[in-house]
Amino acid sequence: MTPHISVVIPAYNAASTLPDCLRALSRQVDLPAPFEVLVIDDGSNDGTSDVVRQFLARQPLRAGFQSTLRLLQQPHVGAAAARNRGIQAARGELIFFTDADCVPADGWLAAMARPFEQPQVIGCKGIYATQQRELVARFAQVEYEVKYQALKSRQAIDFVDTYSAGYRRSALLAAGGFDSSFPGASVEDVELAFRLSKLGHRLIFNPAAVVWHRHPSTLAGYLGRKALYGFWRTRVYLRHPSKMGGDTYTPRAFWWQLPLACIWPLAAVIGLMWSPANWISIALLMLFWLTCLPFVRHAASRAEPDLALVAPVLLWLRALALAGGLLAGAIHLGYALVTSGAGTPRPAKEHHL
Repeated sequence: MTPHISVVIPAYNAASTLPDCLRALSRQVDLPAPFEVLVIDDGSNDGTSDVVRQFLARQPLRAGFQSTLRLLQQPHVGAAAARNRGIQAARGELIFFTDADCVPADGWLAAMARPFEQPQVIGCKGIYATQQRELVARFAQVEYEVKYQALKSRQAIDFVDTYSAGYRRSALLAAGGFDSSFPGASVEDVELAFRLSKLGHRLIFNPAAVVWHRHPSTLAGYLGRKALYGFWRTRVYLRHPSKMGGDTYTPRAFWWQLPLACIWPLAAVIGLMWSPANWISIALLMLFWLTCLPFVRHAASRAEPDLALVAPVLLWLRALALAGGLLAGAIHLGYALVTSGAGTPRPAKEHHL
């Protein structure tokens, strides 16, 4: 039977996490239609492909699932190219994306398919959940949840990331898929969503489509990821400059936090030499704290007083990491544009499939 849904999973050195993802897909309930799973091994060197083969041979699975699990292999060229390979090979009319380190909830497929009963819906975005108890991981989860609250009030969104996402295959093909000039898993999924939204396609938020995830549990890992995100986000802003003023996913408080977090240290240093600047420093801190209130309230509502207490400090560090990444990305882009043009982004109109 030809599948109606194709689940595409890019995998790079994912041997330790991929089995949980595949087992979760084999446990799906209330299946809306026949589906297939495509794992695209993006040049792994840890035996990721062997994991898929062993899974096919040994795992007790739902009847019919084994025949719809396919393995594709390619040299290591990045998550965007891997997803494009999956789009090309997919036989389903709908393509759902998740990551190899995600564990879809048992009803994920059914929940993801539901919005597409409306023909005008082209794509949808699901949510992260986690059971981690480390402070930084809980902070990351609350960060997502605050953004999800903002999305719930939107009739349409412009921001879809591919840990839990669905699209009509025809729209992906028409748009040219993901831009494979983005290396690794950076912000290529956001750029695609911005592009589709600009074309007038309707994308919606789908909070019922849940995948479980392990967020960074150390401060260094979390801040490093934010800095990298900021670095590649400059390319997205070059192609979609209107998004510098905001998108449907990013709370307004964030855009205040970036400049406040960067200016406060300067005001504090000046205050050491000129005492009136201390009042400016205090005012900046108070303004920053006010921008943290929605996050603090949400953390408190989860009965996590320790997180609510340290949230302003972590939000300040997050803003500095993002600002540093954005600055580094802008410098890198400027250098590439001034020199021979090597490394400059491809035009958005170019097809990447």
